[in-house]
Amino acid sequence: MKSIKDAQSSLVNDTCAECGSYVDIGAVIEENDTLLKVDFVGESATQQAQALGEQACTRFEDAQYQVVTTAEGAQLLVTFGCSAEKMIFQLQNSLP
Repeated sequence: MKSIKDAQSSLVNDTCAECGSYVDIGAVIEENDTLLKVDFVGESATQQAQALGEQACTRFEDAQYQVVTTAEGAQLLVTFGCSAEKMIFQLQNSLP
């Protein structure tokens, strides 16, 4: 493991500190995982969902969104062009 760490840039650590295993990117990103669902509650749920959907479409040109009204508020459904875009958007917006 020491040789692996020595060969990496100081900005990268792609090994497990406990076991020295590499992360298989396929285990993190699934090819067809392009649908993001985000639930909003409260009086402004629809407006919040709309704003986040528009933000996704502005950031990623292939993204499409739909806002569905629910009993508790609203649900945002965003379909991205690829799963990496979904993951990037989730990370940028601290979404689960």
